[in-house]
Amino acid sequence: MPSTPILNPAGYVPTVAIGFADITNSLAAVTAANPLPIVQQPINASAALAGSTAATGILGPFVPVLDRPVMLLLSGTWTGSVRVLRSTDAGTTKLPLTLGGIGWAQFTGNCCEPVWDESSVGALLYLDVTYASGTIVYRMEQ
Repeated sequence: MPSTPILNPAGYVPTVAIGFADITNSLAAVTAANPLPIVQQPINASAALAGSTAATGILGPFVPVLDRPVMLLLSGTWTGSVRVLRSTDAGTTKLPLTLGGIGWAQFTGNCCEPVWDESSVGALLYLDVTYASGTIVYRMEQ
């Protein structure tokens, strides 16, 4: 890397360094030989839950990878509602997602957005479809 000359009138260049606590709880500067420690996300993603439906029912399960956003895509020309359900007992009990006690991840039209970020091993997600007309094209993935 070439040097950057110091030009007048400054005569100095302030430096900034990034560091972290190493295993001895001492300051360790970030360098090419000592990179910033990070948590690597798994590259393997679950198989997407994808298809189309023209019926009321529960679709799934989708097995989310931990600590990664779950994206939901709904498209097509349809009427009805779709909501995301979560289970932590292998699908025996399925509860709707909520945020502050209010329903979350409930749709009556097309969408493409993150709906959940799972942190519990073994949790499963489902789509609860209440069909009225048309064809709902769905895809839940990470």
